[in-house]
Amino acid sequence: MFSGSMVALVTPMHTDGAVDWDSLEQLIEWHIQSGTDAIVSVGTTGESATLNFDEHKAVIRFTVEMVKKRVPVIAGAGGNATREAIELTFSAYHGGCDATLQVTPYYNKPPQRGLYAHFEQVAHAVPLPVILYNVPGRTGCDLLPETTAALAKIKNIVGIKEATPLTRLRELLPLFPRGSDFKIFSGEDGICCEAANEGLIDGVISVTANLAPAQMAAMMRHALKGEAQAANAINDSLAALHTQLFVEANPIPAKWAMQRIGKIQGGIRLPLLPFAHRFRSAQISKAKDIYVSTHRTRHSPELETLTTAPNKILSP
Repeated sequence: MFSGSMVALVTPMHTDGAVDWDSLEQLIEWHIQSGTDAIVSVGTTGESATLNFDEHKAVIRFTVEMVKKRVPVIAGAGGNATREAIELTFSAYHGGCDATLQVTPYYNKPPQRGLYAHFEQVAHAVPLPVILYNVPGRTGCDLLPETTAALAKIKNIVGIKEATPLTRLRELLPLFPRGSDFKIFSGEDGICCEAANEGLIDGVISVTANLAPAQMAAMMRHALKGEAQAANAINDSLAALHTQLFVEANPIPAKWAMQRIGKIQGGIRLPLLPFAHRFRSAQISKAKDIYVSTHRTRHSPELETLTTAPNKILSP
């Protein structure tokens, strides 16, 4: 049910920080028409940390209503308090989501037995598929492979998003070979093509897909079918974008780029701020040269829709 290119969707906002419901509806439709395989609502990229509970729940419900069962909707419903995670998960369940994404509790840094107990309680409290989310660089907490293996024995814990290097994905492969019921998803756009070519993952939960949904979907389709040459050709064209979307904290660069191509307004909530000018004029312009050059030398139908976008996305 869950595989391929799954977008970690931004939450569009007006310049005053209010949720921009019209833009959100348009983004959802764009992704479905572009071949995105699932929508991940209100995860890290969706600014879950700065939406209040009512907004968080409302964005998820709205997303489900707009998707109309055409692709799965996965709701970010994690937290560093188990009771709050359960409350958000209940809301996602009653809102019609297909699964929840459960981040490791951040800041309080529980031991592995605490992580197990946290996810076990969430899974047992709500009859909805759970995808674990390990992102040590943000949470200060690493869900180790042996803990993941223990959690995978719980019926409705169905997969994990690993925002970790290839080495971790390779550690997980003997525990969960391709074709297992328990699914592995990369949370790192820069390595997902290589990981899929190696048979390490079942899909990616992608930030880059916010800007290039059709290209990420095509790349993952090729990689998961063993068509590494075609997958690599697309991934090469996106390599600069993978990098530049993380020169500041996500989703700052992604939201700025999406505003540049007219998909959203410029709203973002404190303590995040609009994209720094030094990155716009230096690193982004450097990426533009690489990106445009790639498209001049490669002729792939999947890439044609990007040939006019790089100047808009990556120029200062």
